[in-house]
Amino acid sequence: MIEIRRILTQVEDIFHEGGPVAAEPLRRGAIGCVLKNPYAGRYVEDILPLMDALSPLGLKLAQQLLAAMQVGPERIQGYGKGALIGEAGELEHGALWHVPGGYAMRELLGWKGDAAAYKAGQSGGGQSGNALAIVPSTKKVGGPGATLDIPLTHINASYVRSHFDALEFRVPDAPRAHEMVVVLAMSTGSRIHARVGGLKAADIAKWDGQR
Repeated sequence: MIEIRRILTQVEDIFHEGGPVAAEPLRRGAIGCVLKNPYAGRYVEDILPLMDALSPLGLKLAQQLLAAMQVGPERIQGYGKGALIGEAGELEHGALWHVPGGYAMRELLGWKGDAAAYKAGQSGGGQSGNALAIVPSTKKVGGPGATLDIPLTHINASYVRSHFDALEFRVPDAPRAHEMVVVLAMSTGSRIHARVGGLKAADIAKWDGQR
């Protein structure tokens, strides 16, 4: 079911946003895969076979993104995902990316499905055995060149305010009407000048994926 037309990767380093230059820049990356939408142009009741078919692609894209960012999994502190659906498809087709995209990144970053195993001795940064938080997501129907704002949150606790962020992604000639674009995004830290209070990464205590 998976027919790929192109894969686009973007990586950026943010040194400052008008304030002091960071000792280490924030690195953010995203990868998008343009593929044929097998359900475009018609209503199909059972669309779950595509979700299963997307699972290997999710892990492949997560691995490629991490390699492009040139950091180890222990450096990743934020993540997000999204999908753009061509006009002959429907929004629900984008929802099929929730499981393949989200679980692929969590698996790559060390999640094993047991929060209790990580409560003791963990800190707020990216570490082996992380990715307790659900991966935030967005999706929409759009034409070629449409932009998608991918939400980013902390990989271990969704309420860590310093890591609330978003990354803009677009493919110049996609999605065409019968295509979809599935996207993964990662970051190595908080917003470059985060200073609005709230839960800090170093203060994660519940290890429930939220706080």
